[in-house]
Amino acid sequence: MTAPRAALTGASGFLGGHVLAALRGRGVAVRALVRRAAALEAELVRGTLADEAALARLVAGADVVVHVAGAVKARGRAEFFAVNAHAAGRLARVTRELAPKARFVLISSLAAREPGLSDYAASKRAGEEAVRAVYGEEALILRPPALYGPYDRETLALFKVARLRLVPLTGRGRAAMMYGADAGEAVAAAALGERAGCFALADERPEGYEMAEILRAAAAAQGRAPWALLPVPGLVLRGLGGLNGALGALSGRAVMFTAGKARELAHPDWAVGPDELLPREVYAPRTSLGEGFAESVSWYRAQGWL
Repeated sequence: MTAPRAALTGASGFLGGHVLAALRGRGVAVRALVRRAAALEAELVRGTLADEAALARLVAGADVVVHVAGAVKARGRAEFFAVNAHAAGRLARVTRELAPKARFVLISSLAAREPGLSDYAASKRAGEEAVRAVYGEEALILRPPALYGPYDRETLALFKVARLRLVPLTGRGRAAMMYGADAGEAVAAAALGERAGCFALADERPEGYEMAEILRAAAAAQGRAPWALLPVPGLVLRGLGGLNGALGALSGRAVMFTAGKARELAHPDWAVGPDELLPREVYAPRTSLGEGFAESVSWYRAQGWL
């Protein structure tokens, strides 16, 4: 029997790399879109998400298209929408036209539940709507929660903050989490299945963790314990985010921490309910928060990042 063929975007990123490994582990032949030469176990197609000719080469003959690529930081709302919304719609249209039998999978974000919080969240919701405009209920949309693990630079800051004796506490709500490798396996399992619709991902505790628990676990993974957790008022957090965003805009740099990101951090409910969770018969996560944090710290230290 011929191995299934997958087209993948974002393969050189954190989650995309895990998705690539998981697909390869299932015997899938993968073709990946890359902007430049990369050492990936896949057939490479050079190009960008704005290049329809490259997208056509990417999806030709594919059985499943998995769109992981996206922007988690940008130099403004227009840039977020160009990457997270317009590019998703463009890839969906090209796939529908040139690989009409292919299954289309969009990796969105749990933030898409609350599009009013930030430009990032709004762009991820718009990306979902753009894909649904092409595929309707046939599309599979997956919403990962906060991801972490070896190779990830974005959550490195969490571990650095947790090393402090007085640790700032940026919220009192609950947030689902997931180890990056487990998320990659979940995406691959769902992509090669038959379910359609919109599902959220989470680890063994979809009800989530309080931020204080996450920070203490990150400290414990480093053999430390904070003296105290200091709550940061929402107004202060948003002010700091706004200032950092303004400095980024003045320098022309894309920054992660903005007023919008501050609102996301302060949001009280990033838990995953049973009605939105990807069914455990599709994929059951293997890595607990403590185990995943220990693996992350070990890898960060080996790289000299911590």
